[in-house]
Amino acid sequence: MREAPFTGRMTLRRDIAADHPAFAGHFPGRPLLPGALLLAEVLEAVLAVPALAARLGLRPTLNAAKFLAPVAPGSSLAITVTDESRGLRFEVRHGDVLAASGQWQAASVMEPQS
Repeated sequence: MREAPFTGRMTLRRDIAADHPAFAGHFPGRPLLPGALLLAEVLEAVLAVPALAARLGLRPTLNAAKFLAPVAPGSSLAITVTDESRGLRFEVRHGDVLAASGQWQAASVMEPQS
């Protein structure tokens, strides 16, 4: 039996380890999670859910991203994904703070490469 495609909205949880190696050099005295790693956490969480992975395909692209607040060591993230015609919109919160938002575009929507 085939899993139904994802439609709607889903919230995923992700914990950022306080001893993550990125914090050692980014930034000494005031560690924060680099934006690229935050996006990787979002994508890993999304691709771990079969219906969401099927929605994005094998090679999704980042269509937009805004970093709005720092993510500190030991943060617990709530990643809310919402279905859109071209992929998935996401919002990342820690507590009540909106840390990032953006959109992953589904691989099947991309223009063919020349």
